Amino acid sequence: MGMSSPFIAALFFFFINLRLLKGDDLGLGASFIFGDSLVDAGNNNYFQTLSRANVVPNGIDFQASGGSPTGRYTNGRTIGDIIGEELGQPHYAVPFLAPNSSGQAVLHGVNYASGGGGIMNATGRIFVNRLSMDIQVDYFAITRNQIDKLLGKSQARDYIMKKSIFSITIGSNDFLNNYLLPVLSIGARISQTPDAFIDDLINHFRGQLTRLYQLDARKFIVGNVGPLGCIPYQKTLNQLTEDECVALPNKLALQYNSRLKDLLTELNQNLSGATFVHANVYDLVMELIQNYAKYGFTTASRACCGNGGQFAGIVPCGPSSSLCKDRDKHVFWDPYHPSQAANIIIAKQLLQGDPKYVSPVNLKQLRDL
Repeated sequence: MGMSSPFIAALFFFFINLRLLKGDDLGLGASFIFGDSLVDAGNNNYFQTLSRANVVPNGIDFQASGGSPTGRYTNGRTIGDIIGEELGQPHYAVPFLAPNSSGQAVLHGVNYASGGGGIMNATGRIFVNRLSMDIQVDYFAITRNQIDKLLGKSQARDYIMKKSIFSITIGSNDFLNNYLLPVLSIGARISQTPDAFIDDLINHFRGQLTRLYQLDARKFIVGNVGPLGCIPYQKTLNQLTEDECVALPNKLALQYNSRLKDLLTELNQNLSGATFVHANVYDLVMELIQNYAKYGFTTASRACCGNGGQFAGIVPCGPSSSLCKDRDKHVFWDPYHPSQAANIIIAKQLLQGDPKYVSPVNLKQLRDL
């Protein structure tokens, strides 16, 4: 008995749809992630560096790897992972330096972030190697060419402009591992006032964001610098009590943040068709630190994984670190980085949050622009 023609037609459409789905659902677009260890998904595993998170117990709650370390500097997902997931992306953005970051995979997004990286090229040289923001933008230019080849020039341009979100979380290391670092920066600090240093940062960053715009990026989310003086590392180093934070790093962060806000306003006015969303990470994290109990945490000063001092805040998380039992009850996973539980709260705010945390639109609105 021959096959009926409706069946053949159905089969034909099934295969056509299968072909369309081969790149999974490109309708959801891509997430291109730039920044430092807050969003690094494993780039630092691929070169010699002193800043690495590919050791246990990092990643202990990361389901995609079965709890093995991937190079993420937290116990589970980063803010970038959670946002991509919530926006409906079927895969995490692959680290640019990973062997599988080619072909169709790049259409779901690529992660260029690097632990120790900063806006300035000198930032993080204490770690020997890291990818600065300049290098991360160079790497995106390579991906941009790959997308041209995959989709053809005009569709590629459309895809980048309309379907892709560029998420940038950088600046902390420019203070922690540059300006505030006693060993390396004493020269820089004598010759440069905080104002002059922040001027430099803003000018560099303006150039980097403009370069991304020239490569067709249009939807940006840019995080400001968090309360650096409240991380377990700074509190331990300065021997503070539970509810104190170090004044200078916070003051510098706020000074930089106010300039960053102006920069994003300026770019929204001057770069036509672009939307720069300001993510107020400082206030979001400060809210968690000051009102941790309200969010179900038991501590906002002690690292879950780390060693040294009263807040386990000196030695980064590794196999010989002390590890807390209740990882979801700690705002901080290690001396520097939030836990997955904190990342989830921060990401949810950015997705649908209050204008004091995310403006001029939230991330769900940015996706649908």
